[in-house]
This record gives sequence, structure tokens and C-alpha cells, in this order.
Amino acid sequence: MFILLSPSLFFAQIPGMVNYNEEDGLNSSYTYGLIQDRNGYIWIGSDNGLFRFDGKEFKQFSSKSGLKNIEALYSYPMPNGEIFIATFLNNFAYLKNGTVINSDMNSELKKIKFKHNPDYAYGKNELYMFSATDPDDIFVYQNEKVTRIPLDPKRDTAQVRYTFGFDPQNKLLYFYDQSKGKNLKAYNIVSKKETTCNISVEKNTIIFKRDHYFIFRNKKNIDIYELHNKFFFKKIHSLTLEENVYRIVIDKEMRIWACLEKGGVQYFRQSLKDSSPLTIPIKIMDQYIIHDILVDKDNNAWFSTRNNGVFFITDRFLKNYIHLPVKNNSSYIKAIAKNKQGIFLGYDEARSGIYRHKTITDLVFKKNIKIEHKSIFSEGNTVIFGLTKNIVQYNTETGEKQFLKECVLKNILPYTSGSVLLCTDMGLTAYNYRTHTYKEILQNERFYTALLYDKDSLFAGTFKDLYKLNTSTKKKTLFLEGYYFTDIKKLRPNLYAGATNQNGIILFSNSGILKTITESSGLPTSQIKKLDIENRHVIWASTNSGLSRIEMIGQEIKIDNFTQTDGLPSNVVAGCVISGDTIYAGTSKGLGILSIKYLLSQKKFINKKVIVNSVEIGGKEIFDTRQPLIGQTPDNDVTFHVSFPDFTSQGNISFRYRLEGTSGNWQVSSSPKIIFNALPPGNYTFKVFGIGYNGKRSFAATELHFEIRPKFWQTWWFKTMIISLGAAALFIFITVYFQKKRNKKLETLYYEKKIAELELQAIKAQINPHFIYNCLNSIQFLLYKKDYQETENYLEIFAQMIRKTLHYSEKTFMPIKEEAEYLTLYLNMEKLRLKDLFDYSITISENVNENWVVPSLLIQPFVENAIKHGIAGLTDRKGNIQVSFDHTGNSLCVVIEDNGIGIGNGKQKRADSFGVKLSQKRIETFRQLFDTYILLEIYDLYKKEERPGTQIKLYIKPYENQNTSMHH
Repeated sequence: MFILLSPSLFFAQIPGMVNYNEEDGLNSSYTYGLIQDRNGYIWIGSDNGLFRFDGKEFKQFSSKSGLKNIEALYSYPMPNGEIFIATFLNNFAYLKNGTVINSDMNSELKKIKFKHNPDYAYGKNELYMFSATDPDDIFVYQNEKVTRIPLDPKRDTAQVRYTFGFDPQNKLLYFYDQSKGKNLKAYNIVSKKETTCNISVEKNTIIFKRDHYFIFRNKKNIDIYELHNKFFFKKIHSLTLEENVYRIVIDKEMRIWACLEKGGVQYFRQSLKDSSPLTIPIKIMDQYIIHDILVDKDNNAWFSTRNNGVFFITDRFLKNYIHLPVKNNSSYIKAIAKNKQGIFLGYDEARSGIYRHKTITDLVFKKNIKIEHKSIFSEGNTVIFGLTKNIVQYNTETGEKQFLKECVLKNILPYTSGSVLLCTDMGLTAYNYRTHTYKEILQNERFYTALLYDKDSLFAGTFKDLYKLNTSTKKKTLFLEGYYFTDIKKLRPNLYAGATNQNGIILFSNSGILKTITESSGLPTSQIKKLDIENRHVIWASTNSGLSRIEMIGQEIKIDNFTQTDGLPSNVVAGCVISGDTIYAGTSKGLGILSIKYLLSQKKFINKKVIVNSVEIGGKEIFDTRQPLIGQTPDNDVTFHVSFPDFTSQGNISFRYRLEGTSGNWQVSSSPKIIFNALPPGNYTFKVFGIGYNGKRSFAATELHFEIRPKFWQTWWFKTMIISLGAAALFIFITVYFQKKRNKKLETLYYEKKIAELELQAIKAQINPHFIYNCLNSIQFLLYKKDYQETENYLEIFAQMIRKTLHYSEKTFMPIKEEAEYLTLYLNMEKLRLKDLFDYSITISENVNENWVVPSLLIQPFVENAIKHGIAGLTDRKGNIQVSFDHTGNSLCVVIEDNGIGIGNGKQKRADSFGVKLSQKRIETFRQLFDTYILLEIYDLYKKEERPGTQIKLYIKPYENQNTSMHH
């Protein structure tokens, strides 16, 4: 079936189309093949090497990178992650782990030799290369190896074989004789068998293949075939184009893009899978020579050009401006309104447009006059176009135009039935468009917006304040100060929404402000141009940063923002109107027509993840991030090179990241190079989200684990070993130190003990003669009196005393029981000598164990002093001496008390007596020698208790009352 198509629809330039060139980092304007790899990157061949684009920046691989031939025509991503680089003729290369491998680095590539640029076909894991003209061999590249398959078809030597397709699965090579035409043939490269197919081909026909579809192009004539059972071709479409085609691309949806020799592309919206006849193609980009076309995974379209870089258009624009085209739609729209007759557009000149039935019809008021529209009002058949200095009333039924009075207009707003409010630089005027009459409401003041909220009451806004105005009395009352309102709409009774120039959206009642919605609430900007009402709970805001839908759910506010990436021709939106599910947006690049349901059904996340291209760690860049990532101090700086290939965001990409293993919080950066400096040893997890247009985030985080290892002296085992060795050395040092000190102290104590023992013996040696001297005096006295019986008794007691004194003088301690017996002998002897001049008593408390020991001969000198210095000279009373042993607290208390003259009378100073001094020396010696603390207290009882006598107390510590002896 042959179909002659009528002239195609024409779109020279599509709003929203992006051109990437040298200014964006694409350092070549002459671009060739386009392809997308499994990670989503776009690879661009050019006359200045190969470029990789990740949506934010271009990475170039050129001669500096290792390409021996920088004329990179195409690139072919391999399943193992390599990128095979097809250059002009020979000097092939491939990219692996960020490094270009050329034929000098891998001699396998030198096997590939062609006289003409080859064609390519993908197998399962390999790439096949063959010449389109008289091929002799097929070269197979796989895993850095090249295999040559020789061809040996039987043919006429005069035959010029044009090879146009290879089927890797069936190993079939398709060709025909280009010089003579004739039947198309299929050649099996394994069995060497040649099979003639069912169709003949005219000479000089160029054939393009995609899967099982074949497109035959001969000048302007195109025939499309579908292959069945390897050898049977069935024609499914035939057409003739107006211009010669030099390249045809079939995209992933099996739609045809025909690149024209003189420039431009003809695009067929219908898929080859659809059996119905092809529809009229759409011509775009006629001023550019297109080399290749790619429709990526997100259905965005890419165009490589001759001398103009690469063009890109999102899927939404493709659908809005190619699949659903609007004729004559590229003007700068400054105002918009609607009624049943259509959508009315006011431009930045004295011209308007009426949109009906997918076509915009121009309505010219004054030719070549650059006065822009400020506002449009429509009702019924009446449309009032408000330009800067002119107001035009237009009748949609009759087409009649009527120019109203000249003024500097700011706004046109609905007023009462059949009338509008004209906001001008001279005040507020009511205009009745039915009677064509005017009524001045307020003069000599500039107003920008107004709204009738009661019968005779208006909200009226200047460039800085909002007033309440009574139209009957002309009384003006300040309502909201400091707000420049650009638009006011009524949502429901006593609830109004106001668009402001700098303060976002104000929700207010007749009493005052209820809520303020600004950037902090989620708006892209606080400068609002116009508002449109979807329903009593939803408003749309037009801004220079796109459209915002604000939904009020109780006290909560939900905001959805839409920009050029959502299908708007431009982010500069002058206003919008809503009709059913469709919103019409007037932008600086034409009218945008969008489905509200489609806009709201868009995913809140971007179905992509951040890609970590490489990691610099330990001074080395690692491209294969599947291997363990390990660094070691002091090379502990880590750099991540990341990409988020979301091309719809058109470069508005940032990264939200954090490093787990530190105390760091989430951070946001627009740089694809994320650096962490001087990381301490430890295990870390790098987690990163991609953020695209309108703040949309990748659906999941990309995580990468790595480790910073310490030097051996920073490891826990080394530190433990050092601490252990240090502790051991310190322990040894301390032990040796204290051992030496202890030995020295023991040596000192030994000598001190020897000295103390000698001193003790010397003291005893002093005590014994002193005691004996006193006894001999007594005996001498008795003999002098010739009292021989008393002398005999006395000598017997004296002998016992001498024996015990000699016995105890050799001992350091003696039991309390023996001390009491010794004191009894002594007191009896002294009592006999003094003719019963005194009585005595020795008392041992029940708290005292008689086997406890005390220093020997310590108490006797004090008893002797009590006799000699206390009671010996008494004439008025009989003497009395009391010795008691008691236990108080942790001390043994020995009390020697007499009723003598006391230590403070007469010439005797008993505290300084020779016996007391000797006892004090003994006390000090015991303290040094045996760690026995002895406290001596001497009291004059007259001063203490106003009775005669002296009291001596000995406190002996430490004292272990649970033991059977003193501690010593």
C-alpha cells in the first residue's frame, strides 16, 4: 500500500527544549551517536572525543585520556560495564574503570581493521562489527578480547554487497547487491550457507534495522518491513516524504524519527507495533542538521547535531507539544482569562490570542505597538482586554472591538453585575460594559487590586497597604498595613486569599489575618502574581518560579509545586485558569495545558538512585566500588564522585548525604564531589540521596561501606601491648623502688631498733640502780632504828623484788596480772618501810583481760613517785594510793592516784622528777620501736576536783580488745 502524506505539522522550536554546548561543558558542537548505558548515563560521540553526561556535568574522554583517534562516532555499553568506543575507521578503544584502554595497552584491538566505518550489532554479551560494503570478516569483541570470523560467501566478483543488518541470535548477515539491486539474501556465518529472501531491493537503497523491523530508504521513498521466520519480509507501511532522508532512527517504542538532509526531523507519533496506517509526521528543529536521536529510559528525547551540540526535551514537553500540539503557541503571555467561548491570552504587545480547538487565533489591536497586557476580564460574549495605556472591549459573537477611554491601567476586576472595576494610577473607576458608562469611586490615588466583599464595601489595595473602602461615603479605613496585594480572591464567606508581591499568600477575614503562607511553608517564592480558585479549599498561585497548588485541610496546608519539568512551557507564569481537570497556564513561552489529575498523580520520589562513580581513598581513585574500600592513616581523606542521572531536573540536582560512623548530621551539596577530610580510624557507611526538580528525592539512598585502618601503632592490640608493657615496667619500677625504700627503711629500723634496745637497756640500767638505792636507804634506816625483825621482813620482800626486777628487766612486755603482783610486792615493801603510813589498792576492771600485756616496769616509777613525793610527808591524814586498769574505747587506761600534797605545792615538781623523765623516755622508745602509742596525762587533783592529790593516766594504743594480747 502506497500512501502519499500531506505536509507535516511544523514546530521549529519547542518551548522547554534545552541546548547543551560548549558553555555547559560539552566541548564539541559537532556531535554524533547517542546512547544510554545501564546506569542511565548519556554517552555522546563527537569530533573531540567521547562525552559522558549525568544530568549535571559532562565528562570528556579525549587524547589526554588515551584516545588515539578522537573522532568518536559511537559508543557501545557492554554488559560487564565497559564502554566500547567506535572511532572513525580504526584505532578503537574501550573504557574500563574510568580508564581508556587503547591498542597500545591492549594489542587485541589491533586485530580490528576496516576500510570503511563498520556497522555494529549486539549479541548477548558480545559486540559484532562488520563492514557495510563487501565485508570479508566479522570481528567480535567480548571481555577485552577480539575474535575474527572470516566470511566466505559465494558471489560474483563484480557484485557489490551492501550489508545492512546482522542477527546475532541466528548468526545471519543480511545483504544485497547494491550496484544491481536484486533479491535480498541472508548468510549464515557459521554454516556458510546463503539463503535468498522473498523481496528484491532497488539499487542505492539504504536500509535501517531495529529488532525485526527494516526500513528501506531510497531518496524520499520509504518502505517499512517486518521480518518473519528469518527470511520472509512483509511490508507494513509505505510513504513518501517531501525531503530526502539521510538517517532513520527507530526509538525504543518503535516510533520513527527521520533525519532530513536539509535539516530538521520528521517524527511519527505512531508505533510500528500499531497495524493502523502511519499518521501525519511532525517536523521539528528544521534549522538544525540532526545526526542521531535517542529516546532515553524516561522517554526524554535527545538530538545530536552538526555544529550545534546536543538538544534535549523532556517527555512531558514531547507529549504536550508534539503529541498534543497547539498551533501558534510561542508568544509571551502576560494575562489570561476564560469563558465558554475559549481561553483569552494577553501578550506583551498590543495583540491577543483566543485558544479554541487546539488552535490559537491572533487578535491584533494595534500593529507593532509594544504595550503589554495587564489584565483580561471575560463574561458571556464580552471580553475586556486591559493594556497598559488602552482598554479594548471585544464581542466574541460579532467580533466588534471598542476602545475605551485611555488611562494608565493596573488591573481589571469583576465588580457588580454588568460592570468591572478599573484600577488605574488615578484611582478606582466602575465601568458598566453593557451601558458603556463610568462611575468614579475614588480619585487621585493609585490602586492595584480590589474586591467587593459587601454591598457597599470594597477591599482596595495600593502598592503598600490594604484598605476597607465604603463606596457610598468614600470613607477609606486602613485594614492591613505593609502588604502590597497583587490579587484578592474570595474562598468562602468571610475567608479571603490575597496574593502579595513579597509576603506570599495571606489568608484573612474581615477581622484580620488568619494565616500567612510563604517560602517557609513550601512555596517556591513569596512573590505571587495571581490566584485562581479550584474549589473552596484549593487555590493555585502563579509565580516566576512556576505554579503552586495550595490545599487547605483543616489547619494544615499542603503545597504542590509545578515547574517547567512538569510540562510548563516556562517557569514564568503570569496567571492560570481552570476548566474541569485542565489547567491553562499563561507563561513567557506560550500557553501550557496540563491535566490536574496527571500533575497530582506524579510520584513524590524520583525512581532513580545516586551512582558513586569512583572513590578516592588512600591517595588512590577506585572505580570498581564493589571491592573492599580500605584506607589507612595518615592518608585518611576520602572523596566520593557521585552522579544523579535525572535529566528531567535539567541540572537542578543536589545531594543529601551523611557519613554514618561519625556524629555528622545530614548535609546538602550541589557539588558532585563530596569530600571528608582527616577521618579517624574506623568503619563508615556513606549514605546519599539525590535531590532533583521541585525538591523531589531519589526513592532510596545509595550506601557505600569503607574502612580507615590505623597504622600499627594506632591499633588496639598495639595500644594494649604498649599499655601492658608500660604497666609492667611501671610495676617493676615501683616494686623495685619501694623494695629499695623498704629495705632501706628496714635497715634503718633495724639500726633504730638496736639503738632503741640499747637505749631501753640503758634506761633499765638507770632505773634498777635508782630503785635499789631507795631500798638500801630503807634498810639502812631500819638498821639504824635497830628494828631487826622489820629489817628481816623487809629484806625478804626486797629479795623478791630484786628477783622480779631482774626478771622483768629482760622482758619488753609483761602481763597485767604479773604487773599487779609486782606492784603489790613493791607497795607492801614501801608500806612496811613507812610503818603503814598509807594504804593502797590495785583494781583490774572486768573489761580487762589479765593476760593482756603492757610495757614492763612502766608503771612502777609513777607509783614510786606517788609514795615519795605525794604521801611521804603527810602529817594530817593517812596516805592512800590507788592503781586501776580499765579498757576505754580502743585503749587500755592505767590510773595511778594518790591523796598527797599534789604536784603544785612545795618545792617538789613531780612532773619533772627523775623517774617520770625516765618513764617519758621509755614511752617515746616504745612508740618508735613497737608502734605502740602511749599517752601520759598528769593532773593536780586540787585544781581538777578541789581535793588533794595527784592523778596520773596512761593510755596505751593500739589495743586489740578482741585479741589476747597487746598489738606489738
